[in-house]
Amino acid sequence: MKLNKVNVTAAFSAFSEYWSPRIGGDINDSQIKFAKFSGTFNWHHHDHEDELFFVVKGTLRMKLHAENGGDILIEEGEYLIVPKGTEHCPEAVTDEVHCLLLEPKTTVNTGNVVNERTRTNLERI
Repeated sequence: MKLNKVNVTAAFSAFSEYWSPRIGGDINDSQIKFAKFSGTFNWHHHDHEDELFFVVKGTLRMKLHAENGGDILIEEGEYLIVPKGTEHCPEAVTDEVHCLLLEPKTTVNTGNVVNERTRTNLERI
């Protein structure tokens, strides 16, 4: 098997759509995904999957209900793990946020909500 390194900047340059993650690689039963955010997503949760949001560029606000500690700002170089079952709503504070996601392969981007932003067949970078 040939190993390939990934340039994160080049990977983010390969697409422009917001809220439409791209698969960057597989790690056991999980995937690394590249996602660009702008504006506010929808409130949702994942019944069975934890998610890691690592901000590469910009500032992300993870909106959370008070019982989960309230909103958390995630700056460049920081990450947040959202445990399964936790209702959350990502919001780009800056015009554009570049975010690496680490989550199980079964994770649907909109969780328990199905709408026009739901992506089930993700492209690979």
